[in-house]
Amino acid sequence: MDSDYENKLIELKSKIKSFTDFPRKGILFWDIFSAISDGNTCRLLQNLLVQTVRVKYPEVEAVVGLESRGFLFSFSLAAEMGIGCIPVRKKGKLPGEVLSYKYDLEYGSDILEIQKSVRPGLKCLIVDDLIATGGSINAAVHLLHDSGAKVLGCLTVIELKSLDGRKNIPHGVPVHSLIEYE
Repeated sequence: MDSDYENKLIELKSKIKSFTDFPRKGILFWDIFSAISDGNTCRLLQNLLVQTVRVKYPEVEAVVGLESRGFLFSFSLAAEMGIGCIPVRKKGKLPGEVLSYKYDLEYGSDILEIQKSVRPGLKCLIVDDLIATGGSINAAVHLLHDSGAKVLGCLTVIELKSLDGRKNIPHGVPVHSLIEYE
């Protein structure tokens, strides 16, 4: 990507705040909401995401947003690109037949679900705000593979490198993060 792209990343990173001991003691929480509460930064982030998808994943047919902050980016990306948007939600939040997958978080475990309506062979890009341990992205990859979809990759705004979440992403799925923190 070009120097304008890099300058936008620097500006975005300057707007993201961190909070110690949230949601529990010992966790350093990187908050994307602090950045997108500003209209200019919101537009900047949208432009970065769209540019990244167009360059790295031009064949994508659907954007898969992970509950809950991933929904913010998946819908706007899908609408901008004229492609589908698929939610992956916590257990019990989707109607109809679903596939489920249990995964571990850095501070517990949870279950994610996807509706069984995903078309086999659909070329999907998983989008979320952050990759920490990789648990939710791992779950989404498994759910999409179980649905017969093809996972092109995963795009996150933030990656916490010290937690080494990429090692938990199965099937060689590439991960692209806009911003990395140690």
